[in-house]
Amino acid sequence: MRLKEKIIEKILAACALVTVLTTVGIILILAIEAFSFFGEVSIVEFATSTQWTPLFTQKNYGILPLLSGTALTAFIAIAVALPTGIIIAVYLNEYAPKKVKKVLKPMLEILAVVPTVVYGFFALMIVTPILQSFIPGLSGFNALSPGIVMGIMIIPFVSSLSEDALSAVPDSLRQASFGMGSTKFQTAFKVMVPAASSGIIVSAILAISRAIGETMIVAIAAGSQPRFTFDPMVPIQTITSYIVQISMGDVPHGSIAYQTIFAAGITLFVFTFILNNISYWIKARYQQKYE
Repeated sequence: MRLKEKIIEKILAACALVTVLTTVGIILILAIEAFSFFGEVSIVEFATSTQWTPLFTQKNYGILPLLSGTALTAFIAIAVALPTGIIIAVYLNEYAPKKVKKVLKPMLEILAVVPTVVYGFFALMIVTPILQSFIPGLSGFNALSPGIVMGIMIIPFVSSLSEDALSAVPDSLRQASFGMGSTKFQTAFKVMVPAASSGIIVSAILAISRAIGETMIVAIAAGSQPRFTFDPMVPIQTITSYIVQISMGDVPHGSIAYQTIFAAGITLFVFTFILNNISYWIKARYQQKYE
């Protein structure tokens, strides 16, 4: 038995080590290639310039247009997914009959397994024309349409995890709230949601990370035009869609234009790392508040 336990322990340690080494390997590749890029391009220009034209005759390497496009679409997505997902989670946990919950929750999770290419064409061919019918100035390619569709796509991440967090709240809190004369609505949003805030914040972290890393929806429907703007009605380009554009094979390997994908990739990694740490800090503050 001791031998078997040691073997199992070694296997588990090896699995954990594989994930760590994979992460370290990705970071090293990004860092090495990005270091070569920054040997040719000023990091000050990269971080402050509002022009990104590495494939044009007049070359500029400012990452801000890609960052603004990524942030804009992610913000629209989370603005759609977070309130919708929380409301769905509250309904499933507090109001829905068990039979309805058993049917509705798996149906919601189907949204997460639909291919993102399908979402991209849905945004371009369905959502954009609908939006243009009451927003005349909306471009055929824009940030609003893919942002909304990304929000729909990540709703299951928020609703499912938030519902699990609400289900984990002790029933004694609910009964105590009813005992104090609170209504079901007051109990749901003033007792249950705050008590499950740490789990809800974790779901928001996952949803934001998923939105930032999304590629095909923005590549198809956003227009692939890097510009430093926060106007959701015009074409934009995100970091991930730019990486896809360069990775198609038209740019020679080893060139500065090709190395931009590694500079953009490590920027996305840093951006996501900072965002996740901010989210974890917010999570810690909520936990301290409600402990």
